Amino acid sequence: MDTTVRDPLIGHLLDDRYHVETRVAVGGMATVYRALDTRLDRRLALKVMHPSLSADSGFVERFIREAKAAARLDHPNVVGVTDQGRDRGWVYLAMEYVPGCTLRDVLRDGGPLTPRAVLDILEPMLAGLGAAHRAGLVHRDVKPENVLIGDDGRVKVADFGLVRGVDAGTSTGAGGTGGSGSLLGTVSYLAPEQIEHGTVEPRGDVYACGITLYEMLTGAKPHAGDSPAQVLLSHVRHDVPAPSLLVPGLPPALDRLVAVACERNPSRRPADAAVLLSLTRSIRAGMSDAELDSPLGGRREAEPVGAPVGSEDPTDVVPVRSVLGSEAPDRVERTAVIEFPPGGSGDAPLPGEPGEPEGPAGYEPRRPRRGRLALLGVVVAVLGLVAGFWYVNAGQFLRTPGVYDLPRAEAQRVLDEAGLRVEFREEFSPVVEADHVISTLPERGERIRRNGTVTVTLSRGPEVVEVPDVSGTPEDEARRALRDAGLTPGDATAEFHPTVPRGSVISTEPAAGVERRPDSAVALTVSRGREVSVPDVVGLPEGSAIQRLREIGFEVEVAGERVHAEQEAGTVAAQSPGTGESAGEGDTITLEISKGPEMIVVPDVRGMEEDAAIRVLEEAGFEVEVQRVFFFGTVFNQSVHSGGSTPKGSTITIYVR
Repeated sequence: MDTTVRDPLIGHLLDDRYHVETRVAVGGMATVYRALDTRLDRRLALKVMHPSLSADSGFVERFIREAKAAARLDHPNVVGVTDQGRDRGWVYLAMEYVPGCTLRDVLRDGGPLTPRAVLDILEPMLAGLGAAHRAGLVHRDVKPENVLIGDDGRVKVADFGLVRGVDAGTSTGAGGTGGSGSLLGTVSYLAPEQIEHGTVEPRGDVYACGITLYEMLTGAKPHAGDSPAQVLLSHVRHDVPAPSLLVPGLPPALDRLVAVACERNPSRRPADAAVLLSLTRSIRAGMSDAELDSPLGGRREAEPVGAPVGSEDPTDVVPVRSVLGSEAPDRVERTAVIEFPPGGSGDAPLPGEPGEPEGPAGYEPRRPRRGRLALLGVVVAVLGLVAGFWYVNAGQFLRTPGVYDLPRAEAQRVLDEAGLRVEFREEFSPVVEADHVISTLPERGERIRRNGTVTVTLSRGPEVVEVPDVSGTPEDEARRALRDAGLTPGDATAEFHPTVPRGSVISTEPAAGVERRPDSAVALTVSRGREVSVPDVVGLPEGSAIQRLREIGFEVEVAGERVHAEQEAGTVAAQSPGTGESAGEGDTITLEISKGPEMIVVPDVRGMEEDAAIRVLEEAGFEVEVQRVFFFGTVFNQSVHSGGSTPKGSTITIYVR
């Protein structure tokens, strides 16, 4: 059954600007619609807060404040916020419309994804969230429903409706609602510190990314329960299991990545999405093509399976007292896996990587004195062989330091301190800030000979192109020049211009010389030619009228059929545009040619009363003039007698006595 017919916003013009076309999705806090911006003639998405929440002034103020914060983000992997407003109780956000589907749709339809597909989605997710974290914002509601995959394959993080500034305080009551005793978010993705202490920081988004990563790999959520409270308690009390327990054959590196992102102790978790992105790229670089494209095995029936990946969790407010009760839950901390220093460095070893083994402290039995010297000689010889083997195979090598996203000078310093030489190159990056490190060769953690050279690729920032100057060129050539420059020709608007020839470009928006990202749209203003007032040619012979109009610079089109008119046959009966209207040189003037007036037989009204005679003549299409001998009476004569013909609309005189 189509429920949209009962939605009062469908077909409504919101704020005298946004025409609501159809409902796209319904969440716990808002409904999303597709709409048309009638001012700019473009499709966009409208997120409209549920009326029950819009009645809360505090909630609305926070919604508006957070919307303004989200609008500051300008990143290719973040859905842009373009407007915010309120109309008769409807509180809304206007956002970029991304045709496609959500990650939830992909998982529901396709189940677990291959490691390559998982990383292809995870990396742009982390890039978009990393931009938010660098801007001082925390998303707070990362989940598959809020990851959009466009028809063109681009991945964008959506719905920053719960975004919060880090500088606004890290704790706002449990879950960060601003109200004591409640959690605001989606239960399947809340980090333990959010549940216990209401901590709001980038590490909470990292945890939610880890849960989403687990779902993509396994087709299940790691924590399940019969109620939201049970799910939340599971987050606090239980580690996220290794995804390979459900999907045998997954590369161990992906188990480690999930463990890092879902570490219950936030201090052991990556500091923000940018650090997790660096770890993800390093892990991907160490995987073979066979591992990246490995087919997924079946789940082990003996292993517990979480909530189905197809089930959706709404963003909601959950009372904390229903979750924690009066006692804080016990926490079972994972043993040493990975610890990040306070700055959140991503250069710590991954969980499961071998450290240096510690030899056991044991009792060494006393050996006979006469064998000690021989034993010492053997030990020295062995140590010499070991040292030589170590130098040949490892001593002359070291691991490439991690310098991802560091500025050039700091990356140079880190590599200099490691005794390595540096060569720099540059390339465009939509994710990494200009003059910061995109990648290194060898990559972080790979072996390199001491005093070797590391090739560091620095970001030139997002690729930009300059709008070319196409003023004065024909529209077709201008559009070709814009495409050659890497831009998209946009809509064209026609205007009169005294000097620019008809059909040539007057100007562009943005103007020539302005820098824009590739594929950005450039609107054109095209000349209609010089503005000319259309002359009056009605009544002129057809040939004379055509000659006069062409001399001025107009094209002329003659209507196919001639019409009855008061003008003589063969002369112009009507023109369009009309006399005195504005038109451009080269515009077409349409002419209608007269075939003369329509002749009508005049009715005989002699002997009729005056009023009846007037009515009969007017109904026949004539004007009537009355000549009276007395003030009223009977018609005794008429100017055109019965049986005579005269042009339609002519005046017939009647004589009354």
